[in-house]
Amino acid sequence: MRYVISSPDEYLAITGRGIDKVKITKKSFIWPFQRCQRFSIQPFDYSMSLQAMTREKLQFLLPVVFTVGPDVNQRGKVAGQAPQDADATEDNPEDHGDALMKYAMLLADANDKKNVGRTQHIENIVKGIIEGETRVIVSSMTMEEIFTEREQFKKKIFANIQEELNQFGLKIYNANVKELRDAPQSNYFESLSRKAHEGAINQARIDVAEAQRKGNVGEAQRVGEQNREIAKINMETAVAKTERDSERSKAEAQLSTRKVHFNREVEISKIEAERAVESRNAELQKDVEVKRAMTELERLRASDVVKATIIRESKQQAADAAQYEEKARANAGFFREQKAADAAAYKVQVQAEAALLAATKDAEAKLIRQQKEAEGELVIQQKKAAGLSAMAGAYTDLSQAFGGPAGLVQYMMIEKGVYTSLAKANADAVRGLNPKMTIWNTGAQAGSEGGRAEGSSQGGMDSIRNMYQMLPPLMSTINEQTGIVLPEWQFGKLAGEISEREVSGKPINTTKGKVNGNH
Repeated sequence: MRYVISSPDEYLAITGRGIDKVKITKKSFIWPFQRCQRFSIQPFDYSMSLQAMTREKLQFLLPVVFTVGPDVNQRGKVAGQAPQDADATEDNPEDHGDALMKYAMLLADANDKKNVGRTQHIENIVKGIIEGETRVIVSSMTMEEIFTEREQFKKKIFANIQEELNQFGLKIYNANVKELRDAPQSNYFESLSRKAHEGAINQARIDVAEAQRKGNVGEAQRVGEQNREIAKINMETAVAKTERDSERSKAEAQLSTRKVHFNREVEISKIEAERAVESRNAELQKDVEVKRAMTELERLRASDVVKATIIRESKQQAADAAQYEEKARANAGFFREQKAADAAAYKVQVQAEAALLAATKDAEAKLIRQQKEAEGELVIQQKKAAGLSAMAGAYTDLSQAFGGPAGLVQYMMIEKGVYTSLAKANADAVRGLNPKMTIWNTGAQAGSEGGRAEGSSQGGMDSIRNMYQMLPPLMSTINEQTGIVLPEWQFGKLAGEISEREVSGKPINTTKGKVNGNH
């Protein structure tokens, strides 16, 4: 026993024990008393030049090339096996048999013929079928039909030959019919060719003349159309150029207008910046003048102090001289005491002079210090003014960037947190408030049901009673809302007494500040 596998272009034909006819497969176990034969399924080309005769008794040579090989797709019902081709299904009950089995039997028949090779045997069969069927078909057609119905001629040959090859398990894979040629001692195709050649030459001359005529006419038409198209394009170009010039003029006018507006805004911003700088310079100059005036005032004050000191010294010297004269005329007993008094006065004078000198130097030092501070303050203010000028320029640029001063102000308020501070201040203003409201009505004028009619005995006192009855609630309201305790007034008690006398019907006594009912 052995296991045999065929090549991709081969099949195995197995006969012998357990097989009724032939088993066609690609691989199988070979048992004892069985025989296995490989055969190729590659197609072969069969070229031949057939001499045939048409229905008009015209002989010609028909070169054909057929590619024929085993039909591997037609596998019919064999030895109780299920059909392996669609042609053997229930839709097509006719069973053409297994094509490979037919081909294998053909090869076996070729092997039995010892004087003829396998390939030669198959070639003889195929060529015989092709020659016979082709001559039959040609004999039933005219030469004109063969030329005009070439495709139908090819289909007829293919169908008739394929029908004969089916019994050997062969299939036509390709059929090619070449150009027809004259048979020996026949000039039919040569004459036809010469006639067609001459006709083609004459027709070519006619076509050339017609083509030249059409070319000249067409050339003139193309030149005219070209000139018209060029004129149209020139006109459209001029119109487009005019439109572009108009649009460019409009754009330039808009650009000029925008430049004028921009320059005007720039000039306005520059003027505003200059006005701000001038205003700031005026403020700084005012501060400098004020400080200069204060410095001059201090200087004048120091000068007045010096003058007062000089006057006092002069008067002191005059007094000393008078005193000396008086002391000289005085008794000698008082001479020592006078000397002591002079010494004391001289000491006081020296101390006063020293104090005056110290005050003068302090005033001068203070004046110099104030001058230096004023000069430093002036420099600082000048630097601030320069910084404010630069800041004004920056604010101008920001104002342009934010679309105007309003946009800049909103940006600054957002940046500085002004909106947040305002919201917080509003919230703090109402936080913790607990307002109290007191509403009261008294007397018949408030619409109570217990009011007296007009003309009653107590009607004259309604206004006074209502006024005094209003005071205690008013005092309570002031105390609750402010915490202030007012003094207990006498007329507060009077209001209560008036109410009690009205209830009892007694007259009201006016003594000690009280009101009488007849008043």
